[in-house]
Amino acid sequence: MKLDILAIGSHPDDVELGCGATLAKEISLGKQVGILDLTRGELGTRGSAEIRDEEASIAAEILGVSVRENLAFADGFFVNDKEHQLEVIKIIRKYRPNIVLCNAFEDRHIDHPKGSKLASDACFLSGLIKLETAFNGIKQDVWRPKQVYHYIQWKNLEPDFVVDVTGFIEAKMNAVKAYSTQFYDPNSKEPSSPISSKNFLSSVEYRAQDMGRLIGTEYAEGFTSERYIAVKSFDNLI
Repeated sequence: MKLDILAIGSHPDDVELGCGATLAKEISLGKQVGILDLTRGELGTRGSAEIRDEEASIAAEILGVSVRENLAFADGFFVNDKEHQLEVIKIIRKYRPNIVLCNAFEDRHIDHPKGSKLASDACFLSGLIKLETAFNGIKQDVWRPKQVYHYIQWKNLEPDFVVDVTGFIEAKMNAVKAYSTQFYDPNSKEPSSPISSKNFLSSVEYRAQDMGRLIGTEYAEGFTSERYIAVKSFDNLI
């Protein structure tokens, strides 16, 4: 299966929080979209790896993605080295996405910038013809995504561009809430965490509202880029 967009997250729920509405919109437009989780989030304060596997599956179904995979790297301790890069490269070459969306390059959680750089580096290396990989014993062709963008997470980073996601915030919030162990639940007996507060859950929507306000739409999601972003004409801008 060839994907138009592959969204990569260090943990299950990173993608939903960062760009869930954008993915839902692109899927509605007929794009083939997949998600790659680098870890199972096993060090998370609440829930367990097994529960988060189930929650991730439900969230993927809500968004309508074509495929979701998990590399099961060590939560909190994976590094950006050859071993980990090769595993990500195999996925990139397997699905040949035109666009890769990945973690914020700067954030509160230490895995987010690590995952961001790992994904970005793997996208570049995946295009090197002398770097050979195999999947199921079959040599893979090289593939380099055309664009790599970073979604915004905990920190209020200034976006390089924003996507109007009006009409898709409900799908995003439903996908986020699929992680019922992780986010606000007044009846939960789990320990509290920075993302389990009512304020955090509300912030997911009000940040999108504020981003939309700034561009004259109802909702929007922001992204940063490592390269210049080009448009063919002013008509491409809203």
